[in-house]
Amino acid sequence: MKVHICAVGRLRAGPEKDLIDDYLTRFDRTGRALGLGPARVVEVEDKKGGGMAAEAALLERALPAGALICALDERGKVETSPEFANRLGGWRDMGRSDVAFVIGGADGIAPDLRARVDHKLSFGKMVWPHMLVRVMLSEQLYRAASILAGGPYHRV
Repeated sequence: MKVHICAVGRLRAGPEKDLIDDYLTRFDRTGRALGLGPARVVEVEDKKGGGMAAEAALLERALPAGALICALDERGKVETSPEFANRLGGWRDMGRSDVAFVIGGADGIAPDLRARVDHKLSFGKMVWPHMLVRVMLSEQLYRAASILAGGPYHRV
């Protein structure tokens, strides 16, 4: 199952990008034998300042056809890492070929796009900068693959 991180904004070179690249490389290596990956980041940018609606249109175009869509949203479900790993494995086991994680811009995800996603995931009740959410998601994807593989990365 291919993983797509569809996000608003361009991430410049720096520590956040380095972390994302590292975790996604680890995810690809660990997930390959599990039928997970590869993972890729698709960035969209609204250069005309159209707000959430324009960002949603760009995100919609970035989504692979038929992909299961999971929005990162403060109103979403808070899950433990093992719960997230089981959910990811479940999507794979259902035969989904693509899963797209959607990360909105500074104002979040437009309500119309948010209403049609398959799952909403939250990293807690606090709001996180969308660039950090990419890092956190990348780490959790690697952690999920490690949990599913029975690796030692995740300790309870």
